[in-house]
Amino acid sequence: MPLRHLLLALAVVAIWGSNFVVIKYALDTLPPMLLAVLRFAIAFVPACFFLARPAVGWRNLAGYGLFVAVGQFGLLYLAMRSEISPGLASLVIQTQVFFTLLLAVRLAGERVLAAQWLGLALAVCGIAVIVLHTDGTTTPLGLAMVLAAAFSWACGNIVGKRAGRVNMLAYVVWSSAFAVPPLLVLALLVDGPERVTTALVAADAGTWVAVLWQSFANTLFGYGCWSWLLARHPAARIVPMALLVPIFGMGASALLLAEALPGWKLAAAALVMAGLAINLFGPQLLRRSR
Repeated sequence: MPLRHLLLALAVVAIWGSNFVVIKYALDTLPPMLLAVLRFAIAFVPACFFLARPAVGWRNLAGYGLFVAVGQFGLLYLAMRSEISPGLASLVIQTQVFFTLLLAVRLAGERVLAAQWLGLALAVCGIAVIVLHTDGTTTPLGLAMVLAAAFSWACGNIVGKRAGRVNMLAYVVWSSAFAVPPLLVLALLVDGPERVTTALVAADAGTWVAVLWQSFANTLFGYGCWSWLLARHPAARIVPMALLVPIFGMGASALLLAEALPGWKLAAAALVMAGLAINLFGPQLLRRSR
């Protein structure tokens, strides 16, 4: 892989990881559902005028938008408002890998290898460590909400897989159109029109930069570059770099928000990351050993 491609991949995972700190900053002013509305509305417009709608059914696009935008990010933003720290959120949300695996087994009859079960067991142990140490950086409710967000992400992955080979950036952009209306309804129901209006008026330049970062850097630039890299290199070279997302997430939260990293948190991260790595590399190693 050329050095510039490697650096581009690192830039993407750094943006995705550090984005959890940006989310926390935006949530200081904007209610969770309003932040989600703004993120996906700005991601849809004006990108929809430059990217053709992918050749998939409207139902598929709607399903992906509802699961990922409403389910994943709606729950994640709600949890990050006060129930879980950005660093831990960046780690726990990665359990979507295992939820996706289990859904594939249940819905598509895919076979799970022994290495993948081992990876799942390690990740469960990591989550158990977090459960035993809900000390202020997370609460049981916050952990449950992020796990639910990860499950919704996994559902979105299954829907996206059924879409087949599509331009992923265009797919994300056009699915956002189905996310905005329900998110707006939720924002008005949960926070009320007055709170929404007050938050928009109170939003300063920094808040709007955080919102634009969600839409352009995290969504359009991130997914666009990731798709571009996957089109030019084997997935086995690109996908493993996503393992760095929680490292950037926890590192950025510790550096910028002074989130403590006690031994138990590092142990939980090590277990979850080891589980993810075994799930990713284990099947390949088993095939090569035969």
